Amino acid sequence: MEQHNHKADRLIRGIAMDGKVRAFAVRSTELVEELRRRHDTWPTATAALGRTLSTAAMMGAMLKGEEKLTIQVKGDGPIGQIVADANAKGEVRGYVDNPHVHLPSNAKGKLDVAGVVGTEGFIYVIKDLGLKEPYRGSVPIVSGELGEDFTYYFATSEQTPSAVGVGVLVENDNSVIVAGGFILQLLPGLSDKEIDAIEKALSEMPPVTTLLEQGLELEDMLKRLLPDVEIMDQMDIMFKCSCSRERVEQTLVSLGETELTQLIEEDGQAEVVCHFCNEKYQFQRADLEKLLAEAKN
Repeated sequence: MEQHNHKADRLIRGIAMDGKVRAFAVRSTELVEELRRRHDTWPTATAALGRTLSTAAMMGAMLKGEEKLTIQVKGDGPIGQIVADANAKGEVRGYVDNPHVHLPSNAKGKLDVAGVVGTEGFIYVIKDLGLKEPYRGSVPIVSGELGEDFTYYFATSEQTPSAVGVGVLVENDNSVIVAGGFILQLLPGLSDKEIDAIEKALSEMPPVTTLLEQGLELEDMLKRLLPDVEIMDQMDIMFKCSCSRERVEQTLVSLGETELTQLIEEDGQAEVVCHFCNEKYQFQRADLEKLLAEAKN
């Protein structure tokens, strides 16, 4: 048996019940912590972003090659929109409009994710499958807790009955203790008895964060839900942003002569911050003048 780091983020994919159930499980603790630090999210915002990131990572694993996807959660709550990007290589990034939102715990003593997300609005999924037009799916927000919302997305937008469980546990100092989740997808051909067995296992399962905090491996988490699960493969999950100084320069050039000239004359410098990772790019007057010359060509 190869030993893997119990703390490292990873994702596993398996099948069960003669291939009639597809299963994914992810541990995304480091990813969520990295984005919490970059964006300085407060606990309830961290939980909302983390649940979305975990779902994005698993949906990314359903893609192939260079395909990628974006999830946008646009509710009427104080967090504004939540955005997560993922691809088939396990690279994930994301942000929220308002990182500094936190609410008292809800009636169950849990972080009130629905309170910050809102219960009115939509979830959008945009998949870039290398075709001319991206695939777009959307569903109304049903609970705002996100697990149920993504469950509803799969059932209605992708016509695949699924169960999505995602969770984030936050320390008193705001750091992320554990984050992760699972997605089970039920394919045609399952008997009522098999579906009942899955539903019973889901109803008896402790929260994902409880299992991860106890040190349970992802494989064992899926076995609790699907005793006959066969693990097909695993991959590393990591934070990666595609921003770079070159890309930011291209964006500035694309502003055009008028706007660049205005920037140079009014500010004499520019700072561009990437939405997704909060990386800051500084441009001095000389840098901007060079870009202006490019814009003129």
